[in-house]
Amino acid sequence: MNENTQTNYVAQLLELFRGSNLGQDFQELLNEYHDSDIADALEQLSEEERARVYPLIGAERLAEIFAYIEDADEYLQEISAEDAAEIIENMDSEDAADVLDEMDEESKQILVDLLDEETSRDIEKILSYEDDEIGSEMSTDFVVIKRGLSVRGAMSELVSQAGENDNILTLYVVNEDETFFGAIDLKDLIRARKTDDLEDIISTTYPYISDRDKIGECLERIKDYAEDSIPVLDSARKIVGVFTSQDIVEVVDDEMGDDYAKLAGLTAEEDLNETTTESMRKRLPWLIILLVLGLGVSSVVGVFETVVAVLPLIICFQSLILDMAGNVGTQSLAVTIRVLMDENLTGVQKVKLVFKEMKVGLSNGLFLGTVAFVFVSLYIYIFKDVPLENTLLIAGCVGVALMVTMIISSLVGTLVPMFFHRIHVDPAVASGPLITTVNDLVAVVTYYGLSWLLLINILHIV
Repeated sequence: MNENTQTNYVAQLLELFRGSNLGQDFQELLNEYHDSDIADALEQLSEEERARVYPLIGAERLAEIFAYIEDADEYLQEISAEDAAEIIENMDSEDAADVLDEMDEESKQILVDLLDEETSRDIEKILSYEDDEIGSEMSTDFVVIKRGLSVRGAMSELVSQAGENDNILTLYVVNEDETFFGAIDLKDLIRARKTDDLEDIISTTYPYISDRDKIGECLERIKDYAEDSIPVLDSARKIVGVFTSQDIVEVVDDEMGDDYAKLAGLTAEEDLNETTTESMRKRLPWLIILLVLGLGVSSVVGVFETVVAVLPLIICFQSLILDMAGNVGTQSLAVTIRVLMDENLTGVQKVKLVFKEMKVGLSNGLFLGTVAFVFVSLYIYIFKDVPLENTLLIAGCVGVALMVTMIISSLVGTLVPMFFHRIHVDPAVASGPLITTVNDLVAVVTYYGLSWLLLINILHIV
């Protein structure tokens, strides 16, 4: 569906909501639209307009629609506590837990007291887990049957539980003591004959995950199975929930946002609602560390002040070397972090990655060093009135420094995140800002060191 088509759907819904004819045909018309489009339309209505529409939509449909609204808690506060509690009872448990988690304690407690016992128990179970644990993102809507049933009995259980559970494509089988035994694909159950033995279609090697597993550590494993849902087991091997394909999409999106923030040196993503103090608190720790490291880089530059005093022309190309070092290091960092997401990566594969990045750095360095040599030569000869021989020597030093810097920066961009991963520190958090500063240090030492060694001490061009 293209963007224009979706915009038209929202426009149609806005016209419907704002129309004067909200009679019996309203529900029939609304059923033709997707919940996501309805959510987009509701967000564009005024509070008074939404108050008029909410009762017509009904709690059951609103529960499905609010799952597509990012700040659903704000909209629930527009509704009476009793109606809001009814909506939450109709929501998937993980969506309901997310909504309640965003509320202030007083509002949350009021709604929790109004919820039925089963909903309240499911939500409290999900909220009991840490944010980075699988249990915090699982769904408690799934179909479970006892081992030993017939095909007819299993189908009867499916029909009786399907009304209250959305995830019916996979049926989970448990032993008499409620421990996990296996899973049945709905397709296999439908195809089975009444006389068939149910155990013949139960997959006893079906994958599962632990409720206390860290999301980031097992995400790749979950994606590899490509199942509609995977059971979540507790320490007693009892099913406490399922992790669905939709959960995977949401978690991957969150992980990507977190990693992007971490690469910038932030501890979490910022949003428009954060205060200046909160944003400063997230940014300052790394900025202070980088300030100290930056002072170290400046001190190193000071060591080479005699080189700059004798050959001031070379300072013109310092930013060129530093910028390229940073760019190369960032590229290697991105590749390495992506590869390190695979928990099954072997030591040999890591060594291959290091050598590959070095070869890429060498190849790119040779090409860009040659390009730099040509353009720097033209620039110095035309605009700086330097003899041709000295021009070529200075340009050659810049080209060699660029090539060496790119090789070392590729190596740093690969080894630093590997080191942090080895000591169980998130490489995305520690690597981004650190590599930028480390590569600045490498570039400064390489560039001015080569200038001092080649141009002044060996070639004596001044």
